[in-house]
Amino acid sequence: MSKVIGAHAVSVDGYITGRDARPGHGLGDGGMLFDWYFDGTVPSTVFDGFKLSEASAPLFDSLAARVGAMVAGRKTYEDSERFGGGSPVPNARVVVLSHSAVPTLSAQQTPATTIESAISAARDLADGRDVGLMGGGVLTSALRAGLVDEIVLHQVPVLLGGGRPFFQELPGHVRLNLIEAVPAPGVTHLRYEVQR
Repeated sequence: MSKVIGAHAVSVDGYITGRDARPGHGLGDGGMLFDWYFDGTVPSTVFDGFKLSEASAPLFDSLAARVGAMVAGRKTYEDSERFGGGSPVPNARVVVLSHSAVPTLSAQQTPATTIESAISAARDLADGRDVGLMGGGVLTSALRAGLVDEIVLHQVPVLLGGGRPFFQELPGHVRLNLIEAVPAPGVTHLRYEVQR
């Protein structure tokens, strides 16, 4: 069965955006969280234009290649300018989680109103591949529902001091098992299995 994975670039203090994130300026003042996508010499095999370090490229590309569908929260969807009608992962379908109607969905995008229905729809669309989660609210909702298999933190060595946190309040502890740690220039990749 496919896995449900939450993966994001994150500051050491846990933010996935800096301050003042908004449509057209999705990372706010936290643009350095994505510098490692372009600071290397190895072209990504999944993302056009990404040049990763030799340490980051194999992990990042293998993870991205596993994803067949994404679940994105409405705020992330809007701040990312609706992914230009596409997806944050090339060739992956997107399920947009929102409690109200989502305007201007493309043929590659599908709405859902609960985390359970969103992940179920994404699994159907993923065609046996993994489901990626995008946004802190989506990850938190999926963790609360017990639906997350892995969490990947692409931890960038910066303290942003504010912005949108990746992890929000949970009803209890979530135990993780570190299964891979890859230090790389400008980022450390930490892959955890969620213990159940």
